[in-house]
Amino acid sequence: MYFCFILEERYVHKPMPMVVADQLEQWGHKIDVLQPYAAVTSLTDLSLWKYDAYVLKTVSDGPGLTILEAAEAIGIPTINNSRAIRLVRDKAVAAAYAHACGLPVPLTYFVGHPRALSKVPHDAYPVVVKPSNGTSMQDIHLVRTPEEMAMLTLDESTHYLAMRYVENTGYDIKLYVTGQEVHAVTKSSPLHGQVQEDEIPVSREMLKLARQVGQVFGLDLYGVDVLETSEGLVVVDINDFPSFYGVPRKVGAIAEYILHAAYRARRERERHEERRTLLQRRRASLHRQDTTLVPAELMRYNPNVKRVQTH
Repeated sequence: MYFCFILEERYVHKPMPMVVADQLEQWGHKIDVLQPYAAVTSLTDLSLWKYDAYVLKTVSDGPGLTILEAAEAIGIPTINNSRAIRLVRDKAVAAAYAHACGLPVPLTYFVGHPRALSKVPHDAYPVVVKPSNGTSMQDIHLVRTPEEMAMLTLDESTHYLAMRYVENTGYDIKLYVTGQEVHAVTKSSPLHGQVQEDEIPVSREMLKLARQVGQVFGLDLYGVDVLETSEGLVVVDINDFPSFYGVPRKVGAIAEYILHAAYRARRERERHEERRTLLQRRRASLHRQDTTLVPAELMRYNPNVKRVQTH
């Protein structure tokens, strides 16, 4: 198999996703690494077609997403799907879509400028204020009253979400999906104290929620940030292709899934080609013995009609 890993500038010196590419290479597969910020990419010759699949771990609005969409547009498998990436990258869109699809998310408001935070309804407090692009985990604030909100200093060039705070255990749970496997890892919350980060058993509720998120957003490799509350699990964030910190055997599991997806896509293409070839052969073998057609009432006047003597 032949894979293209699109490597955004931010991840040049980070292990993910290159450890997965290295694993696939060790298994005998061919890997190309495309750095969209440092190269020109041909879109009109056979360069895009030569790969069995494209893999992208992207930043918000990174140039790699354009290349992924171009490959997807011509029928090459991509991990993750570009539309799924765009859905979860804008946290406002993700919250609206998740709620519309029945996923448990807190009451959430979109705020186009920090000064508009004063208009958040009083009965929504306490609220968590965070950037809608999800790029800065440090810029997350728990605001308990409108008076506290008035004292908040934020970046005026950033859009924000105001999400109703839900009482929870004081730590986050990351549900990591490495293709077919689901892992649950406890993580320190930016709103609470530090906790020891450990893998914990995946409950039925966690498994069901992870499956639902994948089905709703069309994701293959993803993470779901959830909180344990008195009313069950609540989704507070969704990430395409996270770093999977704390997940055992993550490299092998992700590499296996990428192979599985590429082989499945190849089999589908081959079956499609077989069906098309068979249909073309059937069409070629089907033909009329005589192409002459005339109105019935004019049959006896048409000199081209051949008559057969029946007696």
